[in-house]
Amino acid sequence: MKNVFNFSIVASFIGLWITTHVPESFELILGFILIFTFGMIHGSNDLLIVNKILKNIKHYSKFKLLTAYLFIVCFAILIFYWAPALAMILFMLFSAYHFGEQHWEHRFFKLNSFRKSIFYFSYGMFILYLLFAFNDTVVKSIVFEITSYEITHLYSQIVLIVLGSVIGLVLITEFLRKRLAIEAILKELFTLLVLAMIFSSSSLIWGFAIYFILWHSIPSLLEQIKFIYGDVKTVSALNYCKAALPYWVISLVGMVILYAIFSSEKQFYSLFFAFIAAVTFPHAIVMVKMFSKKKSTTIN
Repeated sequence: MKNVFNFSIVASFIGLWITTHVPESFELILGFILIFTFGMIHGSNDLLIVNKILKNIKHYSKFKLLTAYLFIVCFAILIFYWAPALAMILFMLFSAYHFGEQHWEHRFFKLNSFRKSIFYFSYGMFILYLLFAFNDTVVKSIVFEITSYEITHLYSQIVLIVLGSVIGLVLITEFLRKRLAIEAILKELFTLLVLAMIFSSSSLIWGFAIYFILWHSIPSLLEQIKFIYGDVKTVSALNYCKAALPYWVISLVGMVILYAIFSSEKQFYSLFFAFIAAVTFPHAIVMVKMFSKKKSTTIN
């Protein structure tokens, strides 16, 4: 994990350099390219992970599993179409928990499940609101585009203070109980400082892409590869990408079809977030199961 952290820090500063040297239009294009490649690939092997989890369970149907997965994806898209405000709230809630879990799962072993869930959600939502706080006007515009509701205040400062207090309380408690080293806390504070610098200097999509790819997708890819194949060697990474390729292509085709069908009714951001949400819901659930399986395997 140390090498991943060092890579993310260096790459983040490269992203910050790009922010100061290229037009925002280029940032936007590069951000979407990263999201539709690394970002989508990291969620393309959910079915392989579920198969790994259920491998010792007899008589489970891969066809039923695939059907259930596709049903969740399609249902999420329909929610965005019929009730976009509800869908956006659910997307935020799922994403926040998922981001927090991925970032902190390897550090917490003795924290009880309820407090751990609260912490994961608080940390993920803190990251999102930190991004929103520096892109207030754009966020309001996108929310209006998706939901047709005009919001006048994001209450970023209040939300960040509340979430930061929850995060700080848990970290201090874990430190005092000698279950979390001070070095780990300082490293995370430094990470938040770096992200704040990036979010304050970049566009919404570019800032999100840097966090989503460098601090979430790549660490998640490594976790998934290790879970599926038992290591993170080059051969395992190639096998993962090979297995993910068909689902990634299908996802891209699905995005194109979605845009072709609804482009006359919905603007691009509406369709983009609808699609991202549609694949986030089942992916977040699969990751919860994967981490739970890893924990039970470690204990046994």
